[in-house]
Amino acid sequence: MIIGICNDHAGVEYKERLVKYLEGKGHQVVNFGTDSTDSCDYADFAHPLALAVESGKVDKGIAICGTGNGMAITLNKHQGIRAGLAWNTAIAKLVKGHNNANVLVMPARFASYRMVVSMVREWLATEFEGGRHARRIEKIPVR
Repeated sequence: MIIGICNDHAGVEYKERLVKYLEGKGHQVVNFGTDSTDSCDYADFAHPLALAVESGKVDKGIAICGTGNGMAITLNKHQGIRAGLAWNTAIAKLVKGHNNANVLVMPARFASYRMVVSMVREWLATEFEGGRHARRIEKIPVR
């Protein structure tokens, strides 16, 4: 699987560690984030990741910023993106199972790295449940 990953200055350390983790699991990872801890703007990294997911350049995306909110808000401006913000494994499972999130967003300042890895593992392993959830997802795009 090809996974795109983006981050701002708050997510550099987790991003670097996650890239190694994901590559160790056999995934190809495309880095859309900053590699610097200097203050920067999350939108500069969220938009390129969203475009890559929408175009099929990557299969799924992961985004990390301080709270996760800035990334999630920006990513969800794209019609083909369903970015779900998670802070524990139960939420990570639900954003995939119920919302078919194609981007997992996590808060670097509010989750341990151990939790981040658990959330990524759960999100990747979870299948979309379909059914009533598919009907709801079809109503999301602005037409």
